[in-house]
Amino acid sequence: MNAPAPVAARVPAYDFATAPCGSLRLRLAAGEVMLRASGALWLAAEGALVVADLHLEKGSSYAARGQMLPPYDTRETLKRLAAEVAALAPRMVILLGDTFHDRRSEDRLAADDAQRLRDLAIGRTLVWVVGNHDADGPRALPGETADELSLAGLTLRHEPRGGLSPGEAAGHLHPAAKVRGARGSVRRRCFVTDGERIVLPAFGAYAGGLNVRDAAFAGLFARPPLAGALGSARVHAVGWRSLAAD
Repeated sequence: MNAPAPVAARVPAYDFATAPCGSLRLRLAAGEVMLRASGALWLAAEGALVVADLHLEKGSSYAARGQMLPPYDTRETLKRLAAEVAALAPRMVILLGDTFHDRRSEDRLAADDAQRLRDLAIGRTLVWVVGNHDADGPRALPGETADELSLAGLTLRHEPRGGLSPGEAAGHLHPAAKVRGARGSVRRRCFVTDGERIVLPAFGAYAGGLNVRDAAFAGLFARPPLAGALGSARVHAVGWRSLAAD
């Protein structure tokens, strides 16, 4: 089922620009944020790196149920996260919920992957915002646990609230954009925003994505939203009319 486009009598221009690093610099609520090609949200003024939906140990969870996937998702996801930390040197890393795929994922972590997570807390604040898959938060790993967090004029939580919620940054929905073109279409994970709130893409290697035209996104935005589709080295701004349903 396709979600109807939000109705607006007049759609003002979005305030965004492409940065030299390939990120998309965007005015969000009262401040400026950077949408990274990795799928991370960078709050430069606060030195805060935000990532959503890592779903660590999803591969081992599926394997336990007889669905065999290559068991490298946690390693790949944490490698990409470590690269963002190395590039940006954040003062704070915020894991925006569903960091683990299930409540036993922490027990299944390989020793070196557990160490990579501990390394995130060295010299900086590490915040675990809890999600529906990891409602208890970590048990043996460092960091602070929170239901939501207020930072830089934004409220960061795992699951978007229904209806309009200005100043919210959330995950949970794993947004993906299918973009029409002259030679066909391409599907990519994406940020989605109306300039007032934003939903982050899933950062996890095996997390997948839900088309932004799905009914789950209906009613979240005050005007036709902008997608920040993730390319290999840059984020592409895509207007609502260029987005196709699956």
